[in-house]
Amino acid sequence: MIFITAKFAVKPADAEDWPAICASYTQATRDEPGCLWFEWARSLDDPTVYVLVEAFKDEAAGKYHVESDHFKVAQTQMVPHLVSTPKIVSTVIQQTGWSALRELEVPGSE
Repeated sequence: MIFITAKFAVKPADAEDWPAICASYTQATRDEPGCLWFEWARSLDDPTVYVLVEAFKDEAAGKYHVESDHFKVAQTQMVPHLVSTPKIVSTVIQQTGWSALRELEVPGSE
């Protein structure tokens, strides 16, 4: 799978509205056939920073995503709300989903 983490520094005036700003893009991406997950989180240290954790089934799914109409729209709609160019870590890993964090295993859970 393609595993991606991206960090977005959002303008302070737009930080509270960032989930709404990205809502249609987020849903459209989650609806893509090769999207495994697409999850936003907000920094505990800086409320103007959002982190996106996303995964796609394979290269074809990743290509579909970056060539989609909603990706192209998001490129133009997001930029005016950002302080700087987002930072990204993108890699291909031999995995198909989340693994259990054994160091914090909770008895009786999956």
